[in-house]
Amino acid sequence: MKRVAVTGLGVVAPGGNDPDEFFASLVAGRSSIDVLLDDWTARLATRIAARAAFDGGAHFSKQQLRMLDRVSQLALVAAKQAIASAGIEWTDETRASTGVFLGTGMGGSATTDEGYATLYRDGSDRIKPFTVLTAMNNAAGAWIGLEHALTGPNLTYSTACSSSAIAVGEAWLRVRSGAAPLALAGGAEAPLTLGTLKAWEALKSLATEDPDDASASCKPFARDRSGLVLGEGAAVVVLEEWQHARRRNAEIFGEIVGYGLTTDTAHITRPSVEGQARALDLALASARAAPRDVGYINAHGTGTAANDAVETGAIKRVFGAHSKKVPVSSTKSMHGHLLGAAGAVELIVTLLALRTRTLPPTLNLVVPDPECDLDYVPNAAREGQDVDLALTSSFAFGGTNAVLACKRV
Repeated sequence: MKRVAVTGLGVVAPGGNDPDEFFASLVAGRSSIDVLLDDWTARLATRIAARAAFDGGAHFSKQQLRMLDRVSQLALVAAKQAIASAGIEWTDETRASTGVFLGTGMGGSATTDEGYATLYRDGSDRIKPFTVLTAMNNAAGAWIGLEHALTGPNLTYSTACSSSAIAVGEAWLRVRSGAAPLALAGGAEAPLTLGTLKAWEALKSLATEDPDDASASCKPFARDRSGLVLGEGAAVVVLEEWQHARRRNAEIFGEIVGYGLTTDTAHITRPSVEGQARALDLALASARAAPRDVGYINAHGTGTAANDAVETGAIKRVFGAHSKKVPVSSTKSMHGHLLGAAGAVELIVTLLALRTRTLPPTLNLVVPDPECDLDYVPNAAREGQDVDLALTSSFAFGGTNAVLACKRV
């Protein structure tokens, strides 16, 4: 099996429009969660969300924007960043062998919303001719392939909140096997529309707005947590066979060394300690590592009552006594839950934490839940942490669990 290096990073997310800006925002403990002020948000019971400071018009022409849902815009910019940071010089051979592996839970939410509004609210029988092409889940990945003339496999994964973690894991398997020297992998989500937010509101899983500070509304592992806060964003990484990267003197941001994938089959929304624990175990096994080797866990940490307690239980089951010693944090407290993009965004957070020896905090953790009694790096980042191996977890509605293991180089 081949070693797999990460040689390119790209992020557009709440808190930053490139990896360094985004990570610096997290380390500083700045929350990007705020009250949405759009006119349509008056119809929402909960108006808080995490929006990326991203203007598609700065990157695309008016003609291009007619073909691109916001989710594709975010993905294309993140992919462009990742390719630029990897310094890839494309040839016909590398284009033919490079695949695109992208995850999204909801696809073109804005396009879908607009189409339904045109039909049902406005009573029109005509919707935009490109509606199918902009709304389909594989649009973002397809546009990345078209933009860079990549003729290898182009696959989209949709497993709710674990979508992009699985996209990265499956790309890792391909590069690790020697099937291809390069892969672009990640995810994108742009769910901040009236229809999507109302649907999540109906599910009763969204956080209530903190009465004193809207930016403090997401409180993973805290006793007073009230739910998740939705966000938008995209992240793409370049995965590269180790010797291929060395031969071209590429900068290596880290190494992916393990991947665990399981399905709970317990309940469509309620998480399972057993399923999450097996995913953690499998990631460690494929990394040929023991729990004591892990120095940091970037948790799924949504801020819902069920997730945080179950995730804590899964970590305890796998790590035993070491669970009290390994730092765990949820950066969703600052950038919100990016659904299908969360796994890829948080992978980059984990890689940069290893690279900079700085662990980002779990914000808003003032009074911990007694059931959540691990070291969650509360409220302030930790610098000077000599961590070699970290895990990042993504757990989803539908029960699909994915864990990636990353190594500092």
